Amino acid sequence: MIPKMMFLTKGMGKHKEKLTSFEMALRSAGIAQYNIVKVSSILPPACKIVSRERGLKYLSPGEVVFCVMSENSTNEPHRLLASSIGIAIPKEKESYGYLSEHHSFGQKEEDAGDYAESLAAQMLATTLGVEFDENASWDEQKEYYRISDKIVKTANITQTAIGDKNGLWTTVIAAAVLIPGAD
Repeated sequence: MIPKMMFLTKGMGKHKEKLTSFEMALRSAGIAQYNIVKVSSILPPACKIVSRERGLKYLSPGEVVFCVMSENSTNEPHRLLASSIGIAIPKEKESYGYLSEHHSFGQKEEDAGDYAESLAAQMLATTLGVEFDENASWDEQKEYYRISDKIVKTANITQTAIGDKNGLWTTVIAAAVLIPGAD
């Protein structure tokens, strides 16, 4: 069972119960009606990335759905939280890529997304023999990956939120939903 398609989604939910805030985040992301199974972070070879709308057409309510998911919650008023999925796609279609999960507090959306993207690119780089400097800025790393001619694309999807001012649980998720057997 090797997924042929994948879509990215994100969501945010608030509720007095933590579990219900997670459910609300799943609803916001459009994936609450599936039985979610979290998997590790390999992007299958030749896996096509499609829109959320297109990907959802291949799924049925109650179906067991595999995804790489980042999740974060707080009930602390005004606390900034983020969840992000980073993607690194190799140039060679027969090679696998990487997905990374990152969740943090106090990090702006762009920073959390860049971090997740960098993490995925670094994981892929190590399998491809591309050296990288962990202390280099993300822009410097991106340029080096482009020059290496082995990593073709990096991207991310990130959801941020600020903790509810009245202390309700606030949950953010970002997910890469894998679709096996899709054409």
